[in-house]
Amino acid sequence: MSGRKRFVLSVMTVAGLLTLGVVVAPTASASVERDETPVRSGSPVSTVVETVVRVKIPLPASAGARPAACDWLSYLRYRHRDGPAESSAADKILVAQPGVLEGAGAFDAVARNTIVSAAAQGRHIEFWALDRRSNCLEDNRGVQAALAARNAKVAVDYYYRGTPVSGQRFAGYLGNDQVEFLQHVGLEQTVRDQFDLLVAELPEQRLRKQKVVCGGHSLGGILTAFFASWDFDGDAGTRADAGFNQCSGYFALDSQISTSLPDIAGSAQMMPAGMMPDPGLSFALVQAGLRTGVIPRALSAPAVINAETMNVLTLAGLAALVAPRAQSTLVDDLGENANLDTTMRLLLSKNLLTFLTGSPSAGDFRLTNEAALGALLDDNSQPLAFLQTSVGFFAGGKVADKEFPLPRNVSTIPVISGLAAMFGREARAIPDQPDGPLYAWRNYNGFRAGDGPVPNAADGTPFTTAGKEVTDIQQLARSMGEQPLDFTEDYFPTKIVTDISQSGADEIARNAVHRDGITANPTITLVAGDGLRGPDAPPAPFGFTVVAPGYQHLDVLTADRVQNNGRPEPVSTALATFVVTGRP
Repeated sequence: MSGRKRFVLSVMTVAGLLTLGVVVAPTASASVERDETPVRSGSPVSTVVETVVRVKIPLPASAGARPAACDWLSYLRYRHRDGPAESSAADKILVAQPGVLEGAGAFDAVARNTIVSAAAQGRHIEFWALDRRSNCLEDNRGVQAALAARNAKVAVDYYYRGTPVSGQRFAGYLGNDQVEFLQHVGLEQTVRDQFDLLVAELPEQRLRKQKVVCGGHSLGGILTAFFASWDFDGDAGTRADAGFNQCSGYFALDSQISTSLPDIAGSAQMMPAGMMPDPGLSFALVQAGLRTGVIPRALSAPAVINAETMNVLTLAGLAALVAPRAQSTLVDDLGENANLDTTMRLLLSKNLLTFLTGSPSAGDFRLTNEAALGALLDDNSQPLAFLQTSVGFFAGGKVADKEFPLPRNVSTIPVISGLAAMFGREARAIPDQPDGPLYAWRNYNGFRAGDGPVPNAADGTPFTTAGKEVTDIQQLARSMGEQPLDFTEDYFPTKIVTDISQSGADEIARNAVHRDGITANPTITLVAGDGLRGPDAPPAPFGFTVVAPGYQHLDVLTADRVQNNGRPEPVSTALATFVVTGRP
């Protein structure tokens, strides 16, 4: 945020700021320190205006030492260019909580598409994509400098070569002892951050109740349920402050409005060791573990899930954005690195032998930057269901079935069938010609009649079909590499999920007292047909349920405005109609 104007809003200064052309939201509370900066985007959905908003809402002193940036809350604000400039004048405002390891940038496509759909129905709405407070710990200087230079190597040099950006050198990824304050950033702080931000931006409770629609993706649905049931003034008898009275409705994106983690299918299996406390442990003992660092304060694993790998995903998206058809050099550029080598083996090995020997390695294949991004996140390659999108398929060379870490038919093996939600259900492929041709990427809309055949998997069926591909790989690259607030989240606070898993403890239950709040407002649940809950999942127990066929877990956020069947994107269309009419 260096170089951006920071100011204190007050009744006397708003008019002057508007005269100077500074972007403000005059409806914010007086005396709240706030800044709002326009975001330049290459999205073809150009009728939507995007800004990044920061509001100073400090953590309590009891949280201890932390960077100054962590006393600010941030979100991406989307609105239609023909709509009102003031949030209070919008017809509705959707406020979205991100999932685990996810930041505000992940909502870019669904936000834009929903706003355009609502405008087509005669309503101007806003979409606020929240960034968790812990994202203050990320150093995005390298990514932003590379984006400005349209050269991904600028970011690589910053993070891995010691090259300074604006006089600053990368200080390294933060260890457990450097994020000590995250032991205090749990469920209570997270829902209170949302409450405090809403109050700061929309001071009138009547207005919040009338206009705000609360929701989120994945874990964001769980957080929304706790927000709805939370009592924010410590007096359960006064209900104007209750979470459900800050919302006019709820939405869940491949999630549920529920306080139970298992209601997101497979969520328990997807939590790495050390994140989920033993059910027999007391709340106090878990807090002691966080305080001493025995339980990692930020979600981390030796490979795949840690701050460095999340940032490398961003670098892959950035490279695919600025040089989509150039040969990827990312693996070579990153150099020898045990964490990334293990991660690449886990994600990109053809079979167990390849994983164990490291041969052929990911660096032995020639891929374009788009193909490298697709290899990391497409559902026909990425083995972890919560990281899957449907962005197309490899082109330009021979592929083989990918049988690591588990085969496709895992759901038919009784002993491990429960892992299907973790590892997905699609046939997976891997390039099969090391030191061979340059593998390119066949985008999501390249599977129509006349576009050529799709390679077959070992069972004789095509690896994919047009109905299974929904996200433009360039939209995914924009969401990952272009946004000022990340698609990924480097330092997810472990305490959020340990608190949720121990929500029956007095320390949590004494605040989550408005259990009727979860069903107090109209609700829409938007399900990825091939996502975590699976194609046979029952509808949500209340409200409306809409299923998007062929979608994976991330597709509900990233899918393109126009689908291969020629119809508008179903998630944003149903969400906009729900917001406008009360029905999908």
